[in-house]
Amino acid sequence: MNRFRTRPGTRAALAALAILATAAVASGATTGSSAPSATLVVDRSFEIKTADPQRAFEPTAAIVDRGIYDTFFTYKGGDLAHPRPLLVQSWSASRDAKTFVFRLRRNVHFADGTPLTSADAVFSFNRLINLKGNPSFLLDGVTVSKRGKYAVVLHSKTPNAALPSILTNTSLGIVNSKLVRKHGGTSAAGGDKNDKAEKWLNSSASRGAGSGPYLLQRYSTTSQITLVPNPRYWGTRKAAFKTVVIRNMIAPTQLINIQRGKHEVAIDLSADQAQTIRGNKRLNVKTGPSTWIFWLFANNNSAISSITPNKQFQTAVRYALDYRSIVSVAGPGAIQAPGMIPSMFLGSLPRKEAIKQNLTRAKAALAASGAGSKTIQLEFPSDLTINGVPFASLAQRVQANLQAAGFHIELAGATVGTWLQKYRDGKMAFGLSLWGPDYPDPLDYLAFMPGELVGTRAGWPAGSDPAIEKLAAKARITTKAGARQTVYRQIQRRLNAVGPFFPLLQPTQVFVSTRDLKNAVFNAQYQVDVTQVAPR
Repeated sequence: MNRFRTRPGTRAALAALAILATAAVASGATTGSSAPSATLVVDRSFEIKTADPQRAFEPTAAIVDRGIYDTFFTYKGGDLAHPRPLLVQSWSASRDAKTFVFRLRRNVHFADGTPLTSADAVFSFNRLINLKGNPSFLLDGVTVSKRGKYAVVLHSKTPNAALPSILTNTSLGIVNSKLVRKHGGTSAAGGDKNDKAEKWLNSSASRGAGSGPYLLQRYSTTSQITLVPNPRYWGTRKAAFKTVVIRNMIAPTQLINIQRGKHEVAIDLSADQAQTIRGNKRLNVKTGPSTWIFWLFANNNSAISSITPNKQFQTAVRYALDYRSIVSVAGPGAIQAPGMIPSMFLGSLPRKEAIKQNLTRAKAALAASGAGSKTIQLEFPSDLTINGVPFASLAQRVQANLQAAGFHIELAGATVGTWLQKYRDGKMAFGLSLWGPDYPDPLDYLAFMPGELVGTRAGWPAGSDPAIEKLAAKARITTKAGARQTVYRQIQRRLNAVGPFFPLLQPTQVFVSTRDLKNAVFNAQYQVDVTQVAPR
């Protein structure tokens, strides 16, 4: 989730930074065998507030709710580019990408045996909207209705080709409407004040609420959460473990546990910690790029700066950066970001298209800009570290790169709160920032277009670049995967050529599992999809 939006989810994510830093160590034995009746253990630093799917929007909650509740679409393994139908049998979209019709499978039932129908989906989606919680923005501007017993119609006020990707989110898991109503739930307006079902959904009494392969047995936001098999699961991929235990563990304890455990996963290790166990033959240690993008921007508003709007200045910045040196700040597994869309998403640029340092071109552009002798401040959140990358270290590396090309750069770090307010107000001339996806779809990155959320913050109003704005308008209504990839790549190439943004790196995501597991991979939407993991 993007920590720098102005949505409710942003506030929750910022608060999670503090929680992650102080998560308590929980106890728990690691037991099991390679037999299908084994126990799966997932170690994670908790930031969970609730398991109620329409209220939850934290990574730990996604692990839990993925096991309990089915969604319209899902992903296979770590692939985030291609949402796959789960509850949906078929679907269609209008040419303007505003109206979607989803036809549901007819063989799905909840854990208490109740058939899952369009009424349950409409209830679940309207409940999310009317609870007005952290994930409610996922259906901003969307109205929901049913068409018969097994079809659901979503109509968006604006083109929304990202809906299939959005509908993979566990916050949009389908709940048993009859049971949830019985225990105080409502999908009506005023749900934020009148819905009383959360406590029940956080208890083992809610076992009929979902249609997924697992049931909630034990719930705690501070120690551990336990799932057990749903004996009435409708799908072919039954629960592979007799118990799934998600434990609240800080990273140093995760490092110890994973080396001695069986059927175990550790999610929060740093790149340095991962290096210490690479030789362990009992473990699969995977380091790869995360979905976060660190980037630099130069404000286009001449009222904010007389230097940064200059296109020669921006060209000089773009080609002065030593991207290999910058990526090294993040450690093994990190990559240079070829564009603003993460490498694992539909529409991302091939890594070979990433900008390469060209000092000759940079120095010539800097001279042409007339800004070579002027000092400019580089602003950044000095107290923020994401995926092992301290903003302060990254800022120092950028400063060194630019000064080697003839720039005069002064570092101006501030606390994240102070920095964030100035950035959101659009008053920052030259800054380091970060973007994490609200959902795994390239539509989320149209925020960088002129006149949109991030474009406005960088002094890039609507009408600034008709060529890229025309591409963005086309992207909003394009629903076919191949065509979407083409148009989003065109957008990023244009951004890389003339935009005020300079993508820097995708930091390292570490994922460690014991070798007695199969299908254990990191998935940015669910962290780990417990419905796909199985013993070897």
